[in-house]
Amino acid sequence: MGSIVLFGPPGAGKGTQAQRIMEHTGLPQISTGDMLRAAVKASTPVGIEAKGYMDRGELVPDDIILALIEERIKEPDAANGVMFDGFPRTVPQAVALSEMTSISHVLAIEVPDERIVERICGRTTCGRCGIVFHDTFNPVPSSGCPCGSYEEKRRADDNEDTVLNRLHAYHLQTSPLAEWYEEKGLFHRVNGDRAINEITADLLSLLE
Repeated sequence: MGSIVLFGPPGAGKGTQAQRIMEHTGLPQISTGDMLRAAVKASTPVGIEAKGYMDRGELVPDDIILALIEERIKEPDAANGVMFDGFPRTVPQAVALSEMTSISHVLAIEVPDERIVERICGRTTCGRCGIVFHDTFNPVPSSGCPCGSYEEKRRADDNEDTVLNRLHAYHLQTSPLAEWYEEKGLFHRVNGDRAINEITADLLSLLE
């Protein structure tokens, strides 16, 4: 098996499935956001350069992101491949990535936009203990939060307009990528609007 690319819109449950794929395959997860933050914190040459863009609120250029990835995939734990989470985001990034490492599977967890809106806009968190509830799927018990005191918190950006904007940007970004990977026979769509274990079973069967 080569490296895996995992796609999914915000709220599709990608984090849960990424964890399960890692446990099954032993491949390390690469999140460019996490890598950037780590490089900035460690003040590596790439991290210092990236920090300048981040401090100005600008997108970090592809060559910096790709330099980070190139460093990361030389680590011993990446010898058999890695799982890319949320990268590549553009066709030029995918082309550059294909020259660095062999991609064997591109997995897309697909959930209808209206379901994503329902999932995200119904989320609440207990401000005291951090447990996440959902108005429909996992409401706060009538007895209150298990921690003994419920302080409801909702993220300001968990509203329908913001979520729809994020989904629009996601679709614009990923549709050319999907076509590019489909032409290479690597792209697999998985229905993410089902039970978590069913989604995991489909993803793992694709990797067999």
